[in-house]
This record gives sequence, C-alpha cells and structure tokens, in this order.
Amino acid sequence: MRALFVPLTALLLAGCVSSPNTPTLTLQSIKGPDAYVQCVLPKLEKHGITSTVTQNSRHARVVLTSKIAADDVLEVYKAGEGGKVFLYERKPLASALTPSRLEMSAKECQ
Repeated sequence: MRALFVPLTALLLAGCVSSPNTPTLTLQSIKGPDAYVQCVLPKLEKHGITSTVTQNSRHARVVLTSKIAADDVLEVYKAGEGGKVFLYERKPLASALTPSRLEMSAKECQ
C-alpha cells in the first residue's frame, strides 16, 4: 500500500506547476480595471466559466472557482493610462504547453 501511496502523492503534487504567489501571466493593458473586466467576463461566460468579481476605483479581482483545484485569480490594477493585469492560474501539468481559455481571454482583452 505504501509503495502505491508515494508515487500517487508525487503525481498529485506535480499537477500544479506554479507557486501560489507568482503570477503565471503579467500583461499591460490600455484598458482600466473596469473596462478590462467588462471585456473579459463575456469571453469567460462564453466558455462556461463562472466567476466572482470584486472591484473598487483602482483594482478589480475576478475569481474563478474550481471544484478540483485552487481557484484561479485575475487581478487588474490601475496603472498610468491603462491597467496592469496579473493572472494566477493553476494549470495541470498536461496542459502547461497550451494556453488555457482564461489566458486566451486575458490576452484578447489586452
């Protein structure tokens, strides 16, 4: 039983390739936080991704809940004439080579 437990645990731990405090993607946008979120939300909904949005005048946070992994977070801060976008996403090891729907949506709204 122990021989099966160790490889299985290592496989599960390898499923997340990013650390929780390091953004997996950082973008500069010409849009402010509110306009950026208004662009991203319909794209996420089109893919069937549900989210929760919190925002104030200088910051917006979109949290995408996951049933099987940690929540993915998209944060936009007001910066100069636009916004600075940070994506915190936990990708399974198998999909680390291709951009996720969230990453594609974030780049489309840049």
